Amino acid sequence: MRLNKFLSSCGLGSRRGVEAIILEGRVRINGTVCTELGTKVEATDDVVVDTRKVRPNKPVVIALHKPKGYVCTRDDEHARHTIYDLLPAKLRTLAHVGRLDMDSEGLLLLTNQGDLSHQLAHPTHGLEKEYEVQLEKPFDPALLEKLTHGLHIEEGFAKAERAWIIGHYKLGLVLKQGLKRQIRHMLYRVGYEVKRLVRVRIGNLPLTGIPEGGFRELKSDEVDRLLVHPKAKERPTLSKSRTASARKAMTERVEKEKEFERKTKAAEAAGKPLPSRNPRKRPARKTSRRGGARGGY
Repeated sequence: MRLNKFLSSCGLGSRRGVEAIILEGRVRINGTVCTELGTKVEATDDVVVDTRKVRPNKPVVIALHKPKGYVCTRDDEHARHTIYDLLPAKLRTLAHVGRLDMDSEGLLLLTNQGDLSHQLAHPTHGLEKEYEVQLEKPFDPALLEKLTHGLHIEEGFAKAERAWIIGHYKLGLVLKQGLKRQIRHMLYRVGYEVKRLVRVRIGNLPLTGIPEGGFRELKSDEVDRLLVHPKAKERPTLSKSRTASARKAMTERVEKEKEFERKTKAAEAAGKPLPSRNPRKRPARKTSRRGGARGGY
């Protein structure tokens, strides 16, 4: 096994990341300093980094359902809850793959495999991450294309791979990027505030079945499938039925608002009482079986 792959399997970083450790002369093999990247390591070799003997870890990947209010760090200077508070001591050495901000929830992976962490987190590998987003007001379907065409936020150019409407106040989004607070900033740019954000899928792995604050270790075949393009999970750019109904509802709301403004202006000009925005309807009169009105108002 090449030295960089060996060190990566010990959880010291990606293959590219551990090259710096080798070139800095921090690695000794059988007592001899080694700075050659292509050095082969045998199973019987004694490998020391700095003053610590290292050996390949048993591969571990866990899927965690992160709750709101927890931060993705090992030690927090503000004494907030961290994701490692949710794990037993034996798993607290795992590194989190990417992150979710404190107010976000959902699927988060942790592993001791540096190479795998790099493959999962780096945007060049195109791993999909799917989110469900709750908004503070109904979303205008006409703005879906802005999200998929992309727009500029503070962190750079941001775009969604796919976007669709789940309900009047709820969106589905798929990202391959990982810019800081990307979804919140994108939606803020088009006039919306995120009330709740949940990551529901990474690659081919869904959040389904993991309780909030809980976790489970992934089987080797699940890890292998993570990096496979999730054709079965593809979503349309627009969910036709729901998007159409949302567009119709949005149009009706806009027309009602215009009609209310027209009536208000007419009433002001005529000096009449202003119309109510939501006039109460009089209940229908009950009738007897013989067809006559029963009782008065």
